[in-house]
Amino acid sequence: MKSAFFVIALVQLLSASAAIVKRATVNDVATVGYATLNGGTTGGSGGPTTTVSTLDALTTAVAGNTKKIVLISGTITGDAVVQIGSNTTVIGKTGSSLVGVGLRANVIIRNVKISKVLASAGDAIGVQASSQVWVDHVDLSSDRDHDKDFYDGLLDITHGVTGITVTNSFLYTHWKASLIGHSDSNGAEDVAITVTMALNHWFNLSSRTPSFRFGHGHIFNSVFDSNDDGINTRDGAELLIENNVWANTTKAIKPSDGGFAVATGNDFGGATNTAPTGNFTKAPYSYTLLATANVRTTVVGTAGQTLAF
Repeated sequence: MKSAFFVIALVQLLSASAAIVKRATVNDVATVGYATLNGGTTGGSGGPTTTVSTLDALTTAVAGNTKKIVLISGTITGDAVVQIGSNTTVIGKTGSSLVGVGLRANVIIRNVKISKVLASAGDAIGVQASSQVWVDHVDLSSDRDHDKDFYDGLLDITHGVTGITVTNSFLYTHWKASLIGHSDSNGAEDVAITVTMALNHWFNLSSRTPSFRFGHGHIFNSVFDSNDDGINTRDGAELLIENNVWANTTKAIKPSDGGFAVATGNDFGGATNTAPTGNFTKAPYSYTLLATANVRTTVVGTAGQTLAF
């Protein structure tokens, strides 16, 4: 049954992805979640635009802290993680891809497709010790043909980050998807963590969908398909989990070491929620929830690299 569902779901999402392209502008700013607070998240909006098609050009273009917009064109391959300077927006053009090249972000990253970044290089996208970051419409994957430590995380958010929003993104076919708060011993720093995750599609993942330590997380209107594990609330984390849908999995939400969750309006699809109820009942910003019945048709096929610039 699981393999049959997997094939059907994959065909559906690939067909939908091929048909849906949304227009966007290079100067868009974050409009959802924690990234809208404390002055908002504007990245390089209003700065000059550069298009790159090689690893060296990408590395040079994103360096420094002046306002700038960097467009990725074509396929860039390598074995590296590129450090992005502040006040930067990085955008993948239609059909572009980073293979083996990850991004270390404290900026806006949109419409970027990243695959098969080796653990020796780092995460596909890593957000560390940063504030006001927006990750939107990214496509992150590897494979599950190797052991779980051959690749690192798809999207790891660590070291006391605040004001982070992840939206409209597709994380799939990987072992360890997304770690938020990197260590059980780092609570003094990571208790400040604030992350919003909305309208994302999590598919064919082994674990960390996400794994969330210490801070506050708001996860809403997302789809979780054919994953081996669920959302893991850990080490006193307080999660607000609203109007999401699960299919073909046994665990939706689980606790470790005293994590909590307030879960409302979700369709667990027969999966379990074993997390104790916490105190985080209202996010500190305005947002609109999709009806749970409409989440799957809205998210699947639109999450990922589906923007046009």
